[in-house]
Amino acid sequence: MKKTISSLMTLLVAALVITSCGRGKFHVKGNITKAKDSVLYFENLSLDGPVAIDSVKLSESGEFSFSDDAPGAPEFYRLRIANQIINLSVDSTETITVKADYPRMSTGYTVEGSEQCNVIKDLALKQINLQAFVMGIENNPAIGYDAVEDTIVKTIEKYKEYIKLNYIYKQPMKASSYFALFQTIGNRLIFNPRQSKEDIKAFAAVATSWDTYYPNSLRGENLHNIAIEGMKNVRILENKLAASQRGIDPSKVNVSNIIEIALADNHGNQRRLTDMKGRVVLLDFHVFGAEGSTQRIMKLREIYNKYHSKGLEIFQVSFDPDEHFWKTQTAALPWICVHDDAAMNSNLLTLYNIQQLPTFFLVDKSNVLYKRDAQIKNLDAEIQSLL
Repeated sequence: MKKTISSLMTLLVAALVITSCGRGKFHVKGNITKAKDSVLYFENLSLDGPVAIDSVKLSESGEFSFSDDAPGAPEFYRLRIANQIINLSVDSTETITVKADYPRMSTGYTVEGSEQCNVIKDLALKQINLQAFVMGIENNPAIGYDAVEDTIVKTIEKYKEYIKLNYIYKQPMKASSYFALFQTIGNRLIFNPRQSKEDIKAFAAVATSWDTYYPNSLRGENLHNIAIEGMKNVRILENKLAASQRGIDPSKVNVSNIIEIALADNHGNQRRLTDMKGRVVLLDFHVFGAEGSTQRIMKLREIYNKYHSKGLEIFQVSFDPDEHFWKTQTAALPWICVHDDAAMNSNLLTLYNIQQLPTFFLVDKSNVLYKRDAQIKNLDAEIQSLL
């Protein structure tokens, strides 16, 4: 009897080991035909660039099989032979099957087991067609230089509008929407978050959605950083353009790296966010009439009492529709609190890409947006690092 129990336990342990070994992995398999003796690389498209995970020298059948740990949020991979690439996304323990012929595997492949991989394939083919069209226009000697530039700009803008409407804004939480943001023509991003307000909105929409579906993911944080940097760059360009139009040398203009907020505080004084340069600022967007406001204010008091003497300031913006109510709620607050009369119609909500309230940002001593709340895991540690 004892031997039977021991044998049963051994079988159970073995079964658990086998189950655990198969858990938490994704698999990519298939065939790349007409590529005998070619090396097929399986690479992770990390934020720092492609990282080789595995490779195989293909046989006559072209059969391959790769696996790796399943990511906690959508991640991007590719199969590559020389400059022929198949882009894939993985977000779970799925098994993805890819079949293709070399040397046209980039455009002629099929993929099963992942709906998002098929959407990414569709996007990749659209990008390839766009690039081919642009190259055709550039190499057409019958078209003048100005006409070439005008045609290319209009074509790219039309492409972007289509992609935003049918992919990015339709399902911003999907891997395909993230993939779309980083499509290129040559070495140039199709979506330009450095100079285009509309493109920044696309990055911000995906970033906000990833906060909800994949909180604290590195890619979500990266999108926020790009959107924040883009907002600063656009602000600088707009100020320099305005200066130029007024006949002022743009190089002489001192432009802030933050979107200005200039509103009256609860004592009737005009307060400017740019006046906070030299201090670390917790920029808080708040509605005092909302549920949970009292608890939030108590937490802010703890932060203020702990760090104000060391160089922290709280700059709070209220979007309450009732100004009198706001004044009564803020009469005893020790920090700066201003009120936006536009309430929930305020342009600040759009400029700072605020999808829900309350929301806060940290601003460093140089008056530069540092991080927003979704990117911050330990507020005390982040504040201390900036002081």
